[in-house]
Amino acid sequence: MQNLHKAPYPVIDTDPNFSRVVRYFRPTDYAVAASLTALGPGFMYWMEKYQPSGNPGKPLMRAMKIAGGIGAMAGFLTAYMMVSVRFWGLSENSREIKKYRVEYAKLKAQGKPMHGVSNMPLALQRTSAAYSTGAFFNFDVIPWFNFASHPYHGQSEGVIPEEDK
Repeated sequence: MQNLHKAPYPVIDTDPNFSRVVRYFRPTDYAVAASLTALGPGFMYWMEKYQPSGNPGKPLMRAMKIAGGIGAMAGFLTAYMMVSVRFWGLSENSREIKKYRVEYAKLKAQGKPMHGVSNMPLALQRTSAAYSTGAFFNFDVIPWFNFASHPYHGQSEGVIPEEDK
């Protein structure tokens, strides 16, 4: 399949499945997610300490829980976006390529397709791919993930071993 965009690194998958993205999280992705999760309540605590609101009891705790929830969502989406950027080849992705090749070889040995089997008609698979390809670029508008199996993934040359093309 032809590369859909100019990327400094090999394109692994332009529309990775949600579970694959989560499986490819690096420790740094988890660290970023945890940091963003802690940032909200930490900031609320700091503000209460240096600029008291006058409601230090349950209202502050409720606000800190809400800030923690929003921070957890922001942290997860940021980590998801960092992995998606590596899948698109927009940042260094040698670790993901190695992991992808191992996963590909394992599934090929089992006789399974790399991107799963779908019961959806081909037209719906195309539509699903059109909606979710590159959706991580618009996480600020609406978080949209790929949960469907389809054959439209836009890998570049060199990611899949030569003998399997």
